[in-house]
Amino acid sequence: MRILLPPVLSAAILSASPAVAEAPDPARLKATVEKLVSFGTRHTLSSPDDPVRGIGAARRWAGAELTHLADACGGCITVANIARTFTGPRAPQGAEIVDVLGFQQGTEPKRVVIVGAHIDSRVTDVMNATADAPGANDDGSGVALVLEAARILSKEKFRATIVYAIFSGEEQGLWGSQLLAETAKAKNWTVTAMLNNDIVGNTIGQNGARVADRVRVFSEGLRAADDLPAYLAARGNGGEDDSPSRSLAKAVRDIATSLPGGLDVFVDRRPDRLGRGGDHEPFLKLGYPAIRFTVGAENWDQQHQDIRTENGVSYGDTVDKMDFDYLAKVAAINVATIRRLAAAPPAPNSATITGGGTDDTTVAWQAVPGATRYRIHWRRTDAQDWQQALDVPAAETTHLLKNVVVDDCFFGVSAVGTDGAESVVTFAGQPAR
Repeated sequence: MRILLPPVLSAAILSASPAVAEAPDPARLKATVEKLVSFGTRHTLSSPDDPVRGIGAARRWAGAELTHLADACGGCITVANIARTFTGPRAPQGAEIVDVLGFQQGTEPKRVVIVGAHIDSRVTDVMNATADAPGANDDGSGVALVLEAARILSKEKFRATIVYAIFSGEEQGLWGSQLLAETAKAKNWTVTAMLNNDIVGNTIGQNGARVADRVRVFSEGLRAADDLPAYLAARGNGGEDDSPSRSLAKAVRDIATSLPGGLDVFVDRRPDRLGRGGDHEPFLKLGYPAIRFTVGAENWDQQHQDIRTENGVSYGDTVDKMDFDYLAKVAAINVATIRRLAAAPPAPNSATITGGGTDDTTVAWQAVPGATRYRIHWRRTDAQDWQQALDVPAAETTHLLKNVVVDDCFFGVSAVGTDGAESVVTFAGQPAR
């Protein structure tokens, strides 16, 4: 495995978010997708060396775009590649998988918020590495979103390090995201969130109906990384809807409600679409909070298809079938989410509740460096969303809630920073025995 990662940079001074946040630009997003399509195919097994066509040319262009953004912000982004050779049914002779990464260093260098998308594309035959595979929506839309997020957020400074990730090898087996997830584990990064954006740029569904008012966010409930005792603990605590991934999805939904003219976040309570997968899954397998953004209505005639027209139906993943105003709104949700989570302290590593046999509940949690206060959340056990909250001083790591019966409520704790940015909520269960 070849890894080229930036050295630890000197810590930047955290600045507040801009008074008026810049909105993602539909025209820029469209230009990026058109440029990606111009490489003909971005199939993982296409040429890594051709200067104008194939996966290699596309990756080099993406790296150059991140470098331009780094130059514009005085070097605030460090561009690096990681690579490894993978072999599998869709690459029997092996393929070098290269991820293009941009690191925007925060004051907490090893805590990261990752926003990612895959750059590779394909047609009907997954092994066809020569035919034109525009991959406009799948997943040029996601790559355009990542680059636009980098353009906007590079003008600000944060506590956490932001990683802008452009994966290869998604269509061959989620290899690029597996490589980055395993790199995160090897480097002992604390992953606050991984936001995967895949197929985020169309509004006309398979049935011809337009769905332009929502984006789906997929998240796991029971955790892929948990063993049997952990599953049994989640069952006993009733925490199936409050895993780190699900809590992240709920936070995204709440953040989206604050954006004027934005989209409804449909919290889809599955890890991904039924029987399908995406680049967030290798992160879930290693225990990191990760979610997938995808459009409200898919059109399968425009995914993984040879470009053709049959019986009056146009097949193929081309630019003309996209909605860039919609894509800009999905990008805005990502930017706002990254901004909040990268500015906030990390979530508490754990939280517990006690109080059986009484009318009161004691909530306890692990201290979080840099937290200026904590927010205790609770709700009735027949509700999905937090109903009440109480802020307590940073000096406290335990608090008694009088007349709140532990058996009838769920509880969680978040950390809040000096600028009011709040972490994802950590669900509180009974102490380990």
